[in-house]
Amino acid sequence: MLLSPTLDKLKELKLLGMSKELEKQLSSKSYNSLSFEERLGFLVEQESLERENKKLNLRLRQAKLKQDASIEDINFRHPRNLDKSMMLELSNCKWIKEHHNILITGLTGVGKSYISCALGHRACLDGFKTMYVRLSRLLSDLFIARGDGRYEKLMKNLAKIDLLIVDDWGLNKLNEQERRDFLEIMEDRYALRSTIITSQVPVKKWHELIGDSTIADAILDRLVHNSYRIELKGESLRMKKKLKKNEKKD
Repeated sequence: MLLSPTLDKLKELKLLGMSKELEKQLSSKSYNSLSFEERLGFLVEQESLERENKKLNLRLRQAKLKQDASIEDINFRHPRNLDKSMMLELSNCKWIKEHHNILITGLTGVGKSYISCALGHRACLDGFKTMYVRLSRLLSDLFIARGDGRYEKLMKNLAKIDLLIVDDWGLNKLNEQERRDFLEIMEDRYALRSTIITSQVPVKKWHELIGDSTIADAILDRLVHNSYRIELKGESLRMKKKLKKNEKKD
């Protein structure tokens, strides 16, 4: 039996995993002792794996994570008030299934963005649709979308994201339209989706950054309620790495 037409048909049907596995079986005598059912099982398993990998790669591309980060590579030795047991608990993504939020605060360089991206990476691995964006970029996109008619579509897309990571919250005070836009985002996500916020500003000062007392109360009620707090302290990791690099040069 000529198998070339079969391989071509598998590729035509986009069954690339089965095609690769069949070629592998044809090139190795180790499969000869297996039954038809066993060999078919390997073909189906490889096809399933191929499709899952494609979905994962798509989720990672769409997430646009700022850093190539993973929970396994987080530095727990550096003294910055990072609770390893909490991070291990968060790594199971149960908090996303329960629609909780995470608020990460600390001075610049202590690893807020890295930790948020590591959690985002784990969410992608577990099948959750994730999106990373800096607050300034998010607000700018909303402003432009309001002018060109894409505002409603963009808001609907944001509402569908399982995990939204908003980096650099609180660098500037929000204006009236910005705080209303952000309230709408939080309203759409409250008790339905999860959000990570990173900020150099302590949570207790967020109220004044938002500006309007009533809207601030509404936003913070939806953000802080059922949230995990990661309050990082200590020296900048980036500065520490820079000093070590300079010491090596000397």
